[in-house]
Amino acid sequence: MTAPRHEFTVEASKDIYVGKVMALRADEVVMPGGGLAVREIVEHPGAVAIAALDADDRLMMIHQYRHALRRRLWELPAGLLDVRGEDPLVTAQRELTEETGLAASEWSTLVDLAPSPGFTEEAVRVYLARGLTEVGRPAVEGDEEADLTTRWVSLPVAVRMVLSGTIVNSTTVAGVLAANALAVAPTAARAADAPWPDRPTRFADRVADQVR
Repeated sequence: MTAPRHEFTVEASKDIYVGKVMALRADEVVMPGGGLAVREIVEHPGAVAIAALDADDRLMMIHQYRHALRRRLWELPAGLLDVRGEDPLVTAQRELTEETGLAASEWSTLVDLAPSPGFTEEAVRVYLARGLTEVGRPAVEGDEEADLTTRWVSLPVAVRMVLSGTIVNSTTVAGVLAANALAVAPTAARAADAPWPDRPTRFADRVADQVR
């Protein structure tokens, strides 16, 4: 008979830092041996990204400055889930238009990611968008988005960019490789509203409580 698995109960939790787009807390967690261990957790609102493929199987890519690495990176269009309770598909549709000037008539869930589950709640859903039309990108002033550029990249070239280390953003790496896998298994994509159990909510709830 299999023994019951240990429940990692949180005995206490304290905030270390609360910022605009993330928070850091320390949890005291009961370990299997009965002792307590401190686990520092970065709270994150979560994000969406979009693998937008045109009729020629070209991906819309953006080239955007990322201050943590102090350089511009090739990425998929993406954005934070910073509107509490908003359907992530709605967020993805808005971000696609804001960053690339595109709209899509066909949406499906491509892949879900937990980029660094050892220390952060961050989770990202990557959508596959097809049936693209040009709708125009709204004017953007200030911040990094005002500097980003866009480019159509064929799927085979995007895969080579991943394997050569030209694309290093983890969400983009996963999205490119998943989109390429779907080229031979098109029915493998999930519905756009597929369950997403890892979507984080704690940071969004925290921000909402501060507004009240």
